[in-house]
Amino acid sequence: MPAPRTTWRRGIAAVAALPLLALALTACGYGSQAADDDEAHTAHGEKLSADTVRVGYFPNLTHATALVGDQEGLFQKELGGTQLETATFNAGPSEIEALNAGSIDIGFIGPSPSINGYTRSKGQNLRIIGGSASGGVKLVVNPEKIKTLDDVKGKRIATPQLGNTQDVAFLNWISEKGWKVDAQSGKGDVSVVRTDNKVTPDAYRSGSIDGAWVPEPTASKLVAEGAKELLDESTLWPDDKFVITNIIVSQKFLKEHPDVVEAVLRGSVATNAWINAHPDRAKDSANAALKKLTGKELPAEVIDPAWKSIRITDDPLAATLEAQARYAVEAGLLEKPDLKGIYDLKPLNKILKAAGKPGADDAGLGVK
Repeated sequence: MPAPRTTWRRGIAAVAALPLLALALTACGYGSQAADDDEAHTAHGEKLSADTVRVGYFPNLTHATALVGDQEGLFQKELGGTQLETATFNAGPSEIEALNAGSIDIGFIGPSPSINGYTRSKGQNLRIIGGSASGGVKLVVNPEKIKTLDDVKGKRIATPQLGNTQDVAFLNWISEKGWKVDAQSGKGDVSVVRTDNKVTPDAYRSGSIDGAWVPEPTASKLVAEGAKELLDESTLWPDDKFVITNIIVSQKFLKEHPDVVEAVLRGSVATNAWINAHPDRAKDSANAALKKLTGKELPAEVIDPAWKSIRITDDPLAATLEAQARYAVEAGLLEKPDLKGIYDLKPLNKILKAAGKPGADDAGLGVK
C-alpha cells in the first residue's frame, strides 16, 4: 500500500516557508482577503473545541478545494485559533488507513475508497460530510491505434489502480459495450493495465499502453504527449455530473468536535464559491500549491484543459456514489454494500442554508 507523504504543515504559520511564486500569489490577496487579514484573524480568533484539526488530501487538481483552501488560508480563517495541519497522500487506501489510525481527522478523497472504508469497518469509521469536485476523468488514446470507441477492443488501456474509482468506471463501460474482462487480472477483450498515474505518461511514450482512463491532470499530460481525448466520463452521467472527490470525517472526531467540522465545511464552501467566481486566479493558486507540494507546477498546456474539465461543487452527488458502488459490485470487486448512514449532510446543509444556497441530498443514505 503506498505510503502517505508525511510532511505536515501548520495553517498560515507555514507561509514563511512558501516558494517565491506562492508568496507572490498570496501577496496579491488571492482568496477572500489578503494574507495579513487571515493572519490577524488566526492570531486573535477564538480556539474551537480542538487545538488542531488534521486534514488529508491528494496533490491533484481534482482536490482543488483542498489545494486552494489551504493555499489561500480560507480554512484557517474559519478555524480561528484552532490550528490547521495538512498532509498529502498518493492513494485512497493510505488516506483511509490514516483516518482509521487517527493520524488525520478529515480527508478529501474519491468515492471508491470512501465506500470501501465505510463497508469494511461495517459503517463505523467515517461519514461523508460534503462534496468537492465532479468530472475531470477522460479516456485518452493513441490516435494512430484507436480512432473510435469500438477500436478500444483488443487494446491496452491503463487505469490508476485495481478497484479505484476510474478502474471501476472503465470496467463498467467495458461491460456496457458487451465486452468481457476479468476484473482481477484485467485480461479479456480489453487489457486493463493498472498503472500509477505518475508513470502513465512514460508508459504511453514507450508504447506499453495504447491509452488510459485517468483523472486530471494525467489525461491532459497524455494529450500533451500526442494522445487524443476520445471520451469525457462526465458525458456518461445525468447532467454531466458525478462525484470524483468528496469530504470525509472520522466519526469519532465528528462526535467530539462538531464545531471544528463545521468550520472546515464553512472553509470548503467559501473556497468553492471563490474558485467558481474567480476560476483563473483559482487555477493559479492551485498550481502554486502543487509547486509547493511536488516541487514543480503544471505547464499551461496541461493545467488549462485539465482545469476546465473539473467542476467544483458543495454537493456530494450522493446518487452517483451509489451508482459507482453498484458498478463495483457488478464487476465482482465488492460485495453488495449497505451504505445507509454513510452520509451526514446536516452540518453542510446548515451552512448552505445560512448562505442562501439550496441544500444537498443524501439519496436516502444519510444518518437517521
